[in-house]
Amino acid sequence: AQHELFERAFVSIMECPTPVIAAVNGHAYGGGLETALCCDFIYASREARFALSEVRLGIMPGGCGTQNLARAVGERRAKELVMTARAFTAEEGLAWGAFNQVCEAGGTLAEALATAEAIAANAPLSVKQAKKSIHYGLQMDLLTGYRFEIEAYNRLVDTEDRHEGVRAFNEKRKPVFKGR
Repeated sequence: AQHELFERAFVSIMECPTPVIAAVNGHAYGGGLETALCCDFIYASREARFALSEVRLGIMPGGCGTQNLARAVGERRAKELVMTARAFTAEEGLAWGAFNQVCEAGGTLAEALATAEAIAANAPLSVKQAKKSIHYGLQMDLLTGYRFEIEAYNRLVDTEDRHEGVRAFNEKRKPVFKGR
C-alpha cells in the first residue's frame, strides 16, 4: 500500500502539465534520485552524490528509475549504474545527459528558479503543449511523433496567447500572456 502511494507520486510528477524542476543539494539515493528523474529538469549541487542502489537491499528501483535513467543516459550506462549500485557525481550525471546543470554549493535553488522564471515568461499553453509533445513524441516513431507535434501545434493557433504573441512581436514589445 505504501509503494502504491509512491507510484502515484512518481506518475503525478511525470504527468504534470507544468514543467517540474528538481534542485538537488544533497545526496539522492534510491527514491530520491527516482523522484528527481521524474522531473523535467535536474539542477544538481557539485557536492551531491546519486545512486540507484536498491539491488544491495534485495530489491530494484521501483519508482520509474530503470525507465527514466535509461532514457536519460542510455541502456548500457543505466544497466551499469543499477546493477552495480555504484554512486555517481553531479558532473558524471551532467556528462551522461541525466542532469541539466551542475551548480556551486548554495546556488542550486537560485539556478532552478532562474530557469523557472524564464519558462514562466513564455506562453503557458505553448510550454504545456511543447512538454507534452516532447514527452509523448519520444515514445513514438519519428513520423508519428511529428504528427503528434502538429496536433499539439494546431491546438495553439486559435489561442489568445498566440494572437498576443504575434501582436507583441510586430509591435516590438514584450507579450502579456494569459493562458487562454
